[in-house]
Amino acid sequence: MSVDPGKWGVIYNPRAGTRKAQKRWKEIKEYIDSKQVAYDYIQSEGFGSVERIAGMFANNGYKTIVVVGGDGALNDAINGIMASDAPEKSSIAIGLIPNGIGNDFADYWGLTLDYKVAVDWIINNRKKKIDVGVCSYYNGKSHEKRYFLNAVNIGLGARIVSITDQTKRFWGVKFLSYVAALFLLFFERKLYRSHLKINDEHIRGRIMTVCVGSAKGYGQTPSAVPYNGWLDVSVIHRPELLQLVWGLWMLIEGRILNHKMVKSYRTKKVRVLRAKNASVDLDGRLLPKHFPIDIGIIPEAITLIIPN
Repeated sequence: MSVDPGKWGVIYNPRAGTRKAQKRWKEIKEYIDSKQVAYDYIQSEGFGSVERIAGMFANNGYKTIVVVGGDGALNDAINGIMASDAPEKSSIAIGLIPNGIGNDFADYWGLTLDYKVAVDWIINNRKKKIDVGVCSYYNGKSHEKRYFLNAVNIGLGARIVSITDQTKRFWGVKFLSYVAALFLLFFERKLYRSHLKINDEHIRGRIMTVCVGSAKGYGQTPSAVPYNGWLDVSVIHRPELLQLVWGLWMLIEGRILNHKMVKSYRTKKVRVLRAKNASVDLDGRLLPKHFPIDIGIIPEAITLIIPN
């Protein structure tokens, strides 16, 4: 199938928890139409469909794939593209119109929730090649790879992501979501017997959370840059209760690396040999708990359409 190189493939992922999904898309569609943009559109239907649609667009030669959704939908789209048979994946440009519960990656780039501004930026077509993180593991039957743009969280960080996403569905306020997460985590200050290898250093012991970020990692890797070919890693050991409270506040303020219980690294790869009973998430998507996990980075693997 041959597709006009200027034609968009648009994936609309309805925002979870809202009853205004079709109204939202109607407004976006009308604005795109008013700009006389050529596009094909498919709405996602349930978990995994964004990944399939993105792979289909990539396989059929679309050079601009626009995701209307949040971090989870964007992650699914990246996985669909990376798993596709497209010969030059790095030439596929991703446009993002934020529409999700979590928009951490969009926030990093200053992408606005105003869909008109986002559409105008995509039309302007300012591109930047960005890195894609890769997480490899054995699921008990076969070797699997999952890709990410933001971060992999292991332990408490995965629980924070899960809790804040759930509370945002009801309140839609980031600060209140963090407060709810803090309240719940008072009862979940678990430590996980872990063994990691970072830059030939073996880290063993009881660890609360690990974040491996290509971007800011929900505030846990605030110095990470998604286009320098490196991963940032934050390892949080055993904070006391007051240190945990202070640490969450520093997380909100973007200063978590200044916390005395946090050790940071910059590396090309991380091997997690063990993290007993710890949850693992990748851009907010929970992964099976199969260790060891190898986490790496693919420089300039894909193109992102960024603001002016």
